[in-house]
Amino acid sequence: MSDAAPERDERDSSAPKRRGKVRKRHTVGKVLLASVLVIAMVSGLGTIWLYRHLNGNLNVLDVTSQLENRPDKVDVAGPQEPLNVLVMGSDSRDCAGCNIDNLTGGGQRSDTTILFHLSADRKRAYGISVPRDLIVNRPDCKAKDGSTIPGGDGVMWNEAFSVGGPACTIQQFEQLTGIRLDHFVVVNFEGFQGMVDAIGGVEVCIPEPIVDPAHGINIEAGTRKIKGKEALNYVRERYVVGNGSDIGRMKRQQAFIASMAHQVVTAGTLARPDHLVRFLDSATKSLTVDNGLENVVKIAQLGIQFKDIGLDNIQFITIPNIPDPADPNRLVWKQPQAKQVWEKIANDEPLTKQLSDDVISAGNLPGSGSSSSSGNGGKGSSSEADKQALEDAGLCT
Repeated sequence: MSDAAPERDERDSSAPKRRGKVRKRHTVGKVLLASVLVIAMVSGLGTIWLYRHLNGNLNVLDVTSQLENRPDKVDVAGPQEPLNVLVMGSDSRDCAGCNIDNLTGGGQRSDTTILFHLSADRKRAYGISVPRDLIVNRPDCKAKDGSTIPGGDGVMWNEAFSVGGPACTIQQFEQLTGIRLDHFVVVNFEGFQGMVDAIGGVEVCIPEPIVDPAHGINIEAGTRKIKGKEALNYVRERYVVGNGSDIGRMKRQQAFIASMAHQVVTAGTLARPDHLVRFLDSATKSLTVDNGLENVVKIAQLGIQFKDIGLDNIQFITIPNIPDPADPNRLVWKQPQAKQVWEKIANDEPLTKQLSDDVISAGNLPGSGSSSSSGNGGKGSSSEADKQALEDAGLCT
């Protein structure tokens, strides 16, 4: 797996130097990269101790030997290579209060799978969600001991994580999409809650109260910041929000992540050392990463790749899908659109409007008053479809 290198300043050193107005950038990447030294100076913590502490929180997993028949990475024009990072949300339900859908005792699950693609010119980023209820033909994969985990025909997407963890999900993703992954990250939902709390909560717009007595969930309507257990319940609740579908829950998660990114970048949320320490501590405790992201510096280098991507160009979509003809409670790829999305991502090409309908961007959030999820300014018939999608997800329009 390749490491992303920060861009270099290639200006002629002999040219006259001018002092221009410096644009302030409060990106996650820059904050992470500078965090060890900043915290050490401000709080008096030893740099070496802090570095070791944060690295010690990380769970590093090398799955290289478990992956077979990997697709080649396409050579594309650009100053750097495009980057593909698969993010999986790990949710065991076995922690206290985590039994959202009565599945305690079932071991590890991945309810969230998102491919983050950064273009070679670092001008756009896509977060593409894959539904957990998607029906696919799962390929064979390898267990840690080298034994073969048999594949399965007509099985749910998230079954791969259950039977073989991240390696099996990566094998499934690469084989079914033809996209070579550079990195993977597994996020634990309990740690995710700590990250939200560390930045003081995340603002959301909730059109109607969320009341789920069966799971002790009662979230008031309105536009406000939520954190703690309330935030965790918000991103995981399904049955009493919107139309009760998993697609709706994914869109709500997309909007939450977009709002979180917006807050971190624009509000200087992590400028306070105490907030920064808590955020980094929670983040590193909640992550399992590949050996290419084995320490906080390498994670920061990955974060730096976002520095020139404006919030409007960090866009979230769901891979095109339709109900499974054999079971309306399950989904299948919508063809040829789904195949076209994966081909464009593999070739580092921008997604067309037809392939990226119903978009949520980090710079244009649902319920913000300027939301236009499709990017068409609210004009045309597609805006009605976008509005319906937001309502189905339990989001403000």
